[in-house]
Amino acid sequence: MSSEPASIRHFPAAHPLPDWRNLGVLLRTLLGINAAALLWALAQVGSGAGGSSAGAAQPWLTAWAARYLELAVGVEPHLFLLGLLLALARDGLWRLPLRLAQGLVTLLAGGLALGLSALGAALGIGDGGLAPVFLLAMAAWALLLGYFDLRARAHSPVLAEARLAALNARIRPHFLFNSLNAVLSLIRARPQQAENALESLADLFRAALRDPGELVRLGDEIELGRQYLELEKLRLGERLTVEWQIGDISPATPIPPLMLQPLLENAVYHGIEPSPAGGCIRIAIGYSHPGDRREFRLSIGNPLPPVAGGRATHAAGNRIALDNIRERLRLYYDLEARLKIESQPEYYQVNIVLPCPPPCP
Repeated sequence: MSSEPASIRHFPAAHPLPDWRNLGVLLRTLLGINAAALLWALAQVGSGAGGSSAGAAQPWLTAWAARYLELAVGVEPHLFLLGLLLALARDGLWRLPLRLAQGLVTLLAGGLALGLSALGAALGIGDGGLAPVFLLAMAAWALLLGYFDLRARAHSPVLAEARLAALNARIRPHFLFNSLNAVLSLIRARPQQAENALESLADLFRAALRDPGELVRLGDEIELGRQYLELEKLRLGERLTVEWQIGDISPATPIPPLMLQPLLENAVYHGIEPSPAGGCIRIAIGYSHPGDRREFRLSIGNPLPPVAGGRATHAAGNRIALDNIRERLRLYYDLEARLKIESQPEYYQVNIVLPCPPPCP
């Protein structure tokens, strides 16, 4: 069974105690603690350059940088060891009352800083001031935990769901009207095909109205994409061809809803529709294994139409769906998901990478 949550309500980002296995949390912790070290170095050096001239400021800046480097010798190992311990103890800490868990993390940070400082003093590294190190480490981590608590409140599941609902409502629905017109043209000549198209259209409506906070099965999202492309083929005929490349991947893999269809719509609207000759949309879905991790990858590529008058046709609005998906990925995965664009004069490709921690289906 997958360890991925089925809803944004159960996402680790919604917990007031940080998920120390999350890339965004690690980066924010690294920046926060190093910023605190910079400020502490500034406080120790002070403004005692004795003057405001450039010549007086230069030794002061040098002393500040030197003091920060001295602090960093102790701060970086402390961050590495504490981050490792907190990642291992994450589930156990989450089962504790919040204030108790925050207190334990703060004490652990202070105790580890005290131990590293004592070790440094024994090796002749550092100034040997154990009590200040202990208190400063606890104060810095208490402030950091307070920041993550406030951030969790600001990104509560209710607010995240409201934001997702607003983003889903902004997904451009013009394909629905185009598809309805295509169905109307089929009713007299090909009633059976028109009936099948209406069923596909109903599925697309149903997907658009789905709870935006719930993850969906990859197999359902692929089937929705196939239905959408079949509807577009009613309008575009032989001008639209599609090439699917689906790797050895479980159809039960959970992904955010409406991740595939808006990208297919972009490819049709900006790549195939304005080109008299049409073209082929290529969809690649599979896993990749960078290092010891497994990631889910989705790529959609389409040819670009000829440039008319120095400008590509259908250029306006191309970023709306991409910005929409990028924002939804941030709400679901924080910094662990990536959306990259490869744009060439005659070809355009969107690549999405989602985290898939074991045991992923």
